[in-house]
Amino acid sequence: MEQPQALQMPSGSNLFTVATYNVNSIRARMHIVIPWLKQHQPSVLCMQETKVVDADFPRAAFEEAGYFVVFRGQKSYNGVAVASRLPIQEVQYGFQDGEDTPEDQARLISCVINGVRIVNTYVPQGREITDSMFQYKLKWFERLNSLFSRWISREPLLWCGDLNVAPEPMDVYDPEGLKDHVCFHEDVRRAFHAVKALGLVDIFRKFNQEPKQYTFYDYRFPKSVERVKGWRIDHILANESLAVRATGCYIDMEPRLAEKPSDHTVLAAVFDV
Repeated sequence: MEQPQALQMPSGSNLFTVATYNVNSIRARMHIVIPWLKQHQPSVLCMQETKVVDADFPRAAFEEAGYFVVFRGQKSYNGVAVASRLPIQEVQYGFQDGEDTPEDQARLISCVINGVRIVNTYVPQGREITDSMFQYKLKWFERLNSLFSRWISREPLLWCGDLNVAPEPMDVYDPEGLKDHVCFHEDVRRAFHAVKALGLVDIFRKFNQEPKQYTFYDYRFPKSVERVKGWRIDHILANESLAVRATGCYIDMEPRLAEKPSDHTVLAAVFDV
């Protein structure tokens, strides 16, 4: 299997490590998340698709592991959370643009940690290109463009999460066969690149140019991990002032290989701040 080995998180007093992980139900993945946090001790872990109402989020387990945690979710659907070893400030849910729905607020959470504004998103998947949800997805990228336009030059900015887009042909196992998929269609790729063009750097590609580097392996595809049939749809991007301080970015396959895993795995980036 042509994938990186289990992540060995660098250590150091000035290092700020941010990881992102679509857990596909936080309560079903606690046997992976908490041990991973204790082993690697990242500064921040952003999670998506937590699928739990706020009253039932397992806050205590994160606090016992030494993490502050903020979250917003819905029953069996959506949900985002941020766990941090450092204090979490200026927490906002949704776009705060006057158009937010409860679903938007359960898909986007922003906050400031260690002087870095972090935007954790679970971008809509889109269903089918003929479905209204695909237009909703494209509209989401337009709203992200407006959001980042306000923040891009003001402070260190990091955008991460399950963005449900594979930006380039090398980011999917079958570019030709998947060209009409909602996560690889030219319209959604164009929308993603329009946001990126504001001045955001793909931190993984800053350090890794090899093909077959994926963060998502579909459960429905037989032996997708063993056959390296995946997608790179989970991302960490940063504006220039933060990207120049990046020292590495890694896909950790260990969570995807664990018992009862999510269909995604962990992506982590390290910054010297």
